[in-house]
Amino acid sequence: MKDTIRLTQENKPLMIAHRGMSGLEMENSASAFVAAGQRSHFGIETDVHRTADGQFIIIHDDNTKRVAGDEMIVEQTSFRTLRSLRLLDTDGQQGRGDLILPSLREYIGICKKYGKVAVLELKNHFAPEDIDKIIDIIRQAEYLDQVIFISFDLPNMICIRERLPQQQAQFLISSVPDWLLDTLQKYHLDLDIKHTVLTREYVEALHAAGIKVNTWTVNTPEDAQRVIDMGVDFITTNILE
Repeated sequence: MKDTIRLTQENKPLMIAHRGMSGLEMENSASAFVAAGQRSHFGIETDVHRTADGQFIIIHDDNTKRVAGDEMIVEQTSFRTLRSLRLLDTDGQQGRGDLILPSLREYIGICKKYGKVAVLELKNHFAPEDIDKIIDIIRQAEYLDQVIFISFDLPNMICIRERLPQQQAQFLISSVPDWLLDTLQKYHLDLDIKHTVLTREYVEALHAAGIKVNTWTVNTPEDAQRVIDMGVDFITTNILE
């Protein structure tokens, strides 16, 4: 039976399960979130989209083809229709009744049950009023203090910072542009960056500026050791623990 790869370093950073324990269960499913909840991970990362009828559903891609076989554009489809899909299992087969697209509330509920930090990626650009709704859903669950917001969309991050000045928030990026450090400092954001572009010198510069560093997606012990040696604060991974 496949299981996680355990890191043994004493200085291991905080580990975040990418799209749940997606190395074991179908990504961004309740099964993947529970699998992460039952292990030693600090946090569970996921992706949220707005549906055509203004609800919030958990899926990474803009369409459902890769994870469900049927192709539907998430933001042009109702929540009810998206929920009717059965996700593919990790072997590519369809049929498990538990493999459906979770709601935002369900994801937060699983994180809360297992005491895991919810690392919530805002996919695409959200209107401020939709960010307000997402915040309200998490507040209703009494879990806002255990959420780290992340996004590749800088306006999303600025909106979060305006509404929640003390909230943990990490700007997602896959490169190191010249403006990055100044922008993080300006908006009081931490960083979530692709591990292959990260250097020890840049981690040191970020830490000197009071910025925490998360890195994605690290799936081998060798890559983990490399970023651990750089001094990163978090590792986002499909399979490591």
